[in-house]
Amino acid sequence: MPIGYLVPVLLVACCTTASLSPARRPPRLGRLSFRMSVLVNEQPFALLLVLGAVTAWALAEGDLGSTGGRVGLALAVLTAFGLLVVARRGLLAVPALDRALVDGLRTRPGRVTTRGLPWTRILLAPFAVRRRDVERLADLLYGADEHGGGGGGGEVGGGGSEEVGNRDSRGREHRLDVYRPRSRPADGPTLVYFHGGGYVSGRKELEARAMLSHLASQGWVCVSANYGLRPTTNFPGHLVDAKRVLAWVQARGAAYGADPHRVLVAGSSAGAHLASLAALTPGDPRFQPGFEDSDTSVAGVVCLYGYFGEYYGSGRDRGVESAPGDYLRSDAPPFLVVHGDQDTLVAVEGARRFVADLREVSAGPVVYAELPGAQHGFDLFHSVRFDAVVTAVEEFAGRVVATRDRAPEASVERREES
Repeated sequence: MPIGYLVPVLLVACCTTASLSPARRPPRLGRLSFRMSVLVNEQPFALLLVLGAVTAWALAEGDLGSTGGRVGLALAVLTAFGLLVVARRGLLAVPALDRALVDGLRTRPGRVTTRGLPWTRILLAPFAVRRRDVERLADLLYGADEHGGGGGGGEVGGGGSEEVGNRDSRGREHRLDVYRPRSRPADGPTLVYFHGGGYVSGRKELEARAMLSHLASQGWVCVSANYGLRPTTNFPGHLVDAKRVLAWVQARGAAYGADPHRVLVAGSSAGAHLASLAALTPGDPRFQPGFEDSDTSVAGVVCLYGYFGEYYGSGRDRGVESAPGDYLRSDAPPFLVVHGDQDTLVAVEGARRFVADLREVSAGPVVYAELPGAQHGFDLFHSVRFDAVVTAVEEFAGRVVATRDRAPEASVERREES
């Protein structure tokens, strides 16, 4: 019995099955489906290579002549077909994002194309999220404990070196990383990003780094921030931290090349919940204690596989609404919501409801892209799906800041005509 061949083939087969047909209930099984499929779903080509390698090794060892070897080979062939289906579903993200941008922004089709995807990185270096033309200033301090109010923050330390910034013994909750072009142009449009983790885990260095690095290479200044997690803090403490990050950008961002007048906020999973709440409550004094006068408004919002329901942690302030849907407003900034139809951790139905409710109220664009076959956590590394999402985010963000740049000109023209 060729155990050395059967075990890896069976493992890849199980993970491929979890990707093709993930279990949603009970929740524990949904979490298992996510863990089993997260790599296969975004890197089916790598798993095809693994299958080919172990099959070639088994052939060289003469293991395929036995009954067990033939069974393993048959399973490997079936699994390879399954992986091709997974790969095709990843490619379907491209037209899905195209349609969403055309419908939501009235833009021309074809802006998200396979020609624009970094195939070399996707196939050969999916975990290489750093770029040589981007520097990361790590662990800068923000918040009231630094300079008072919401404008606290650390100074740049070490100039152009990678992974530099302020570090001290006050923990990692109120820390942020700045990604910026090494050429250091001034007044770059800014994206503030919040990680996921259900408000109990996660960190700023984990998700969406490929997106942050790409945008920074295109002239953006990206801020990825930690925030207080349970049990250290609770709702609305997380939101207060998010507001402190936005206030830090207003007060300190220019020192890092950021334009505080062109700021978007983004997040994944719980981070999308947090980003939505921050964007829909600009200047709300309940969430800006001690820095009520800070401008925390944003030009746009990006939500990746977001949760949009009520805050589900114990011990929160029950007198304060906690769902983004509780704060819908006609002057809401433009939203880009991207969710997978196979998400077993945060069901896609929640995103659909939030988008429908927001579209009924908001006068601004609400772009919704539902990705075929996508699971939770599709932004961990390079893949066809996520790099298509990155291109769509770049298109959305660019149009949002361009519209914001034209708004003052239009108001001046109207005043002159009057």
